[in-house]
Amino acid sequence: MYNFSLLDLSPVPEGQTTQDALKNSLDLARHAEKLGFQRYWLAEHHNMPGIASAATSVVIGHIAAGTKTIRVGAGGIMLPNHSPLVIAEQFGTLATLHPDRIDLGIGRAPGSDMGTAHALRRNKDSNDNFPDDVVELIQYLDDSSSNTQIRAIPGEGTKVPIWILGSSLYGAQFAAYMGLPYAFASHFAPGMLEQALVTYRTTFKPSRWLSKPYFMMGVGVCAADTNEEAQYLRSSQIQSFVRLRTGQPGKLPYPIKNIRDHIPPAFLSVVNESLSCSATGSKDIVHQELSELISRYKPDELIITGAIHNHKARLHSYSIVAEVLGSLTTKSVAA
Repeated sequence: MYNFSLLDLSPVPEGQTTQDALKNSLDLARHAEKLGFQRYWLAEHHNMPGIASAATSVVIGHIAAGTKTIRVGAGGIMLPNHSPLVIAEQFGTLATLHPDRIDLGIGRAPGSDMGTAHALRRNKDSNDNFPDDVVELIQYLDDSSSNTQIRAIPGEGTKVPIWILGSSLYGAQFAAYMGLPYAFASHFAPGMLEQALVTYRTTFKPSRWLSKPYFMMGVGVCAADTNEEAQYLRSSQIQSFVRLRTGQPGKLPYPIKNIRDHIPPAFLSVVNESLSCSATGSKDIVHQELSELISRYKPDELIITGAIHNHKARLHSYSIVAEVLGSLTTKSVAA
């Protein structure tokens, strides 16, 4: 495992605003750049009071303009919500403004509830067009040809790297067929991780983009100076997950002590299963748990995410993570 990256949902904490969240995201991106993270990705979610990155390409431009070297991208854009031409123009513009620094991860989920999907003018059967839309998008970002009638300008010739995102076998199969890098959302949906990984690696077809599979694995991390503090900070994410699953999405809650006293056991069991691909605790515990995940799944890259209410605590968590992954990466390269 050689690279580690960061996925930011630009969380809006209780007691703060979306403006605060976006300021925090830029500050975190600059922090991640100094710490040696490879990429800084943002995700498309709509109608979520606790997520400020709905206009994902706009936020990517904001982050890229405020940093210097770190790659910035989408993890991801939900392509069925958009015209491939529009996405090609948006990311082609980003790549023109920030050469060799923009990534485009794409998924096929709505990124919202169905009512919001309708408000996005999303066709009910648009998932069926996903493979064709991906091919069309790649063509817009590729070099032009004499037969091209519709062109993405900016976009044409930028060849923005395309990633396929997924949490099921569909994305693994499609990424393998296309010969594209694949990122699995194991940080919130680890159920099919092992099967998807095997499918991707065993059926991968070399392409002009990749000669061999490249797999990125999502991991939730909450690190602090003590195990007790880390568990306390993580309670915000657990509460948020429960509220989302029960149809009550909101801002990122304040952390609480003794979370078992506040969440019904049945809900807590489901949440712990969904968030099981994670590492929570002090530096030593995080080192142990990340080392075990890397050893088991052998990802080419980890993408770390963590929703922590206090911004300074979130910065500190990523500092610990970078130190841990730096040591694990060094060992991997040396081996």
